[in-house]
Amino acid sequence: MRIASFLASATEMACALGLDDQLVAISHECDWPPHVLDRPRVSRPVFDPTGLSSGEIDAAVRKAMVEHGRVYDLDVTALTGAQPDLLLTQDVCDVCAVPTSLAHQAAAALDRMPKVLSLDAHRLEDILTSIHQVARAAGVPERAAPVVARLRARLAAVEQAVAGRPRPRVLALEWLDPAFVPGHWGPEMIALAGGHDLFGRAAVRSRQLPWDELAGSDPDVLLVLPCGYDLARATVEADTHRARLTTLAPRAMAAGRAWVMDASAYFNRSGPRVVDGVELLGAMLHPEAFPNVDLASRAARWR
Repeated sequence: MRIASFLASATEMACALGLDDQLVAISHECDWPPHVLDRPRVSRPVFDPTGLSSGEIDAAVRKAMVEHGRVYDLDVTALTGAQPDLLLTQDVCDVCAVPTSLAHQAAAALDRMPKVLSLDAHRLEDILTSIHQVARAAGVPERAAPVVARLRARLAAVEQAVAGRPRPRVLALEWLDPAFVPGHWGPEMIALAGGHDLFGRAAVRSRQLPWDELAGSDPDVLLVLPCGYDLARATVEADTHRARLTTLAPRAMAAGRAWVMDASAYFNRSGPRVVDGVELLGAMLHPEAFPNVDLASRAARWR
């Protein structure tokens, strides 16, 4: 089975299932695990996001949708060379990753049409189901159960560790210009980690909210989790919007309970590392319950 992944989280699932050697192509966004990053890249954004702020990226995305009807291009030549039997893609968000419609167009352009598997996760349970779907499509269905069982056990351990503890009120932001609050699996992650997400709604799209609607929330904990940003870029974004954030969350700032996170790796993607994300969130919200969770390089207190 030759697998081409248009989705970073699908690449991580394939590797968790021991399909590393069968990955013949990956997307421009794939950055984990390191040992598969030498595979041909078969997607790219229609604009260069390097150095752009969140506001500039938002504007570029909107312009790309108007002018091109899409945010990404596929390298059909590279894909033809990879000769995949299976394409892994998604239909959750046309902006966040290569959508299913574009994957089907690419498949139709190949001499031998591969199977297209769309992973459409909106909740944590859907992410675990996706692991089973990838395993079945790759012809190794038996590999999924032990992987999923280990992830479930870790989630259950977090839930048990925070049981009975007071739940801090959390303001989580997935984008800052404009402001977006989490949807899909994000609010579930916060709830499992022992928090109460003030604005997020599970199993629906992330929502844009005006800053004045967020005003007065004064949460116990502020989480800055920009979609697709690593820890360094998330910190820059938080610094850029310092005035607004400190006005929204004065108690969290004063108490040292404002955090930035490598959200690209541990929050935004519908892959196995969301379980790491739940553990990290648990350590941020209830540090006394997770003394052995290492936040270094993955999350940082923002002052």
